[in-house]
Amino acid sequence: MANAGHRPSAGRVVHILARLLAAAGLAVDAAIHASLADQYDAVTATFGEGDLFRAEAALACLAALLVLVWHRFPADAFAWLVAAGGLALLMIYRYIDVGAHGPFSDMYEPIWTTDKKITVVAQTVTIVAATYLMVTDRSRRGARVV
Repeated sequence: MANAGHRPSAGRVVHILARLLAAAGLAVDAAIHASLADQYDAVTATFGEGDLFRAEAALACLAALLVLVWHRFPADAFAWLVAAGGLALLMIYRYIDVGAHGPFSDMYEPIWTTDKKITVVAQTVTIVAATYLMVTDRSRRGARVV
């Protein structure tokens, strides 16, 4: 009972909230990509667009799990990379008709769907939260990245 009156510090609360926000953003990203994958199976190449959506969903699930259970810089960086990579590709294929390249199909889609807007918000929240986690982790550990 000695800790019954103990409250976590404000910094610790913000850190926990950032972890939860990063994981939630990745979960939303994963759910949307997984739910849309079947709709894009018709767009095929060596790697069909549906397969790429499934890969994004799997990576986002893994990143969400890691950011929740492994409180280390590599997990936070992985979460940041998954969200930033997904956001970059979404924006590129929204605004630029890159065309088909190598094993990838032409994924140009110049419209803003509700799912796309929600994904942008979720990925942006994850990027901001994971950035905070990485910065505070490095400062807490004296710039040691482990």
